[in-house]
Amino acid sequence: MADKNTPLEPPPSYDDAASPSASKPAATSAPKGALPGRPMMRGPLPLDLPALNMIRGKRVILASASPRRRQLLAQIGLTDLEIIPCTLPEDQDYSLGPFAYVLATAENKARHIYKCEIDSPKGEPALVIAADTVISTHMGQILEKPRSEREHVETLKMLRDQNGGWHKVYTAVVCMAPLESAVDPGYAMETHVEETSVKFDQSITDELIVSYVRTREGADKAGGYGIQGVGSILVEKIDGTFDNVVGLPLRSTLMLIEKVVVEPQQMETVDRAL
Repeated sequence: MADKNTPLEPPPSYDDAASPSASKPAATSAPKGALPGRPMMRGPLPLDLPALNMIRGKRVILASASPRRRQLLAQIGLTDLEIIPCTLPEDQDYSLGPFAYVLATAENKARHIYKCEIDSPKGEPALVIAADTVISTHMGQILEKPRSEREHVETLKMLRDQNGGWHKVYTAVVCMAPLESAVDPGYAMETHVEETSVKFDQSITDELIVSYVRTREGADKAGGYGIQGVGSILVEKIDGTFDNVVGLPLRSTLMLIEKVVVEPQQMETVDRAL
């Protein structure tokens, strides 16, 4: 039986919680210069790495609508991204387990977008990045985005109450880039699955969970919470990388980019020299 803190009915249009007017950021005016007597602040210079330099100014596609992944990639200098979300259904069999499930989903996204864009009038993409994130209970049950407010509340309660509050976050990243040679299949593809353990604070109350759910911050997120936002109040500790829980393990993603962009060219250069 649901307790008095659990909403009995889902709200209308849970998948589209924010109205168009509510989703628009408030207008702000950026300062044109430094304040009197103070030097102008500027951000860090971009990373000067061969892989990033080789794709700068070329088509780099992120096969995801996630603003969090886009923000993370901007941190390594990938700011001029084409956002082309994959529209294929994410219908892998849960019996695969979270590791295989999330990897198969990300691979499908990457291959689909690459195939759709390879003959684009814009030219073939220099790099396609796809990712998928799921949360898993300690028993291997895959938790994706909540489908209603009631399910959202029950999911967060379960994460708090089971296994001492511990659960796992899996993110699969897939990078694809075309090869200069005609060697089949004509592209390089590298994959990585990162795992992070997260512990919910078991002292958080049902009232706090319901209050968090009604902020709608976690409505579009796997497992129903965003660790980078207000959802951090639910989390006591993590074991692993923070950005993996956000939705993209940045260090591992950069390593994949290097593997598909730099290493194939190095190998082709060696082959031509032989």
